[in-house]
Amino acid sequence: MTIELNKVSWIRNGNYILKDIDWQVRSGQHWAFVGLNGSGKTTLLNLINGYIWPTSGEIKVFGQRFGSIDLRELRKLIGWVSSSLEEKMYMSDPAENVVLSGKFASIGLYDNPEMQDIEQAHILLEQMGCSSLIKRSFGILSQGEKQKILIARALINSPKLLILDEPGTGLDLFAREQLLMTLDNIASRKDGPTMIFVTHHIEEILPVFTHTLLLRRGEVFSAGKTQDVISGENLSRFFESPVQVRWQNDRAWVYV
Repeated sequence: MTIELNKVSWIRNGNYILKDIDWQVRSGQHWAFVGLNGSGKTTLLNLINGYIWPTSGEIKVFGQRFGSIDLRELRKLIGWVSSSLEEKMYMSDPAENVVLSGKFASIGLYDNPEMQDIEQAHILLEQMGCSSLIKRSFGILSQGEKQKILIARALINSPKLLILDEPGTGLDLFAREQLLMTLDNIASRKDGPTMIFVTHHIEEILPVFTHTLLLRRGEVFSAGKTQDVISGENLSRFFESPVQVRWQNDRAWVYV
């Protein structure tokens, strides 16, 4: 198992933010993760990374139970891309340095990277189609370019788990599809990480995300194979409003 959550709850000010979460992610699986605003998505991600501790229940990541492992070492095996991370980056740093900072899990590059690290950063930037951006300041890049740079940053430590927290936010249609193509390529690699893709938009769920979790009001509403979870009947109950689902090229499109 990559992730195991057993009866995990998180309470603040007497209120359940998450309640009795049971969820298992096997190695090599790729999951989409859908939840409305306030559903507890960010809290759940913070629990998986060990940034906050569950009020009750048990969490295991890579088979290691929280409370018996060094969470700092665990986080080196997890790559995380999010809008909150983007906001913390130094806008004047060149893209190359942003990628290299991931090697040291730092905001900004303060250590002296080895030549092999620099070569790895260049390889990742080339794979992302960003070779021309190596020396360009992060702050002047387009939103789509920034996301690709952050994905390269997340991959430089060869993580076993890659969490993408709404990476399509703020992207236009074409930039979003280019980003999704990049994720598809990553997921297709034999040595690629297990991926968790968080989104508000059902149509962003690529065929490589064979499993989907729906989170509503802090509880797992539905979890399983994407084709079973993403149905008109199930989503109508989830959104508490009638919707229709049409499948095209193995991607679901939702209509109100």
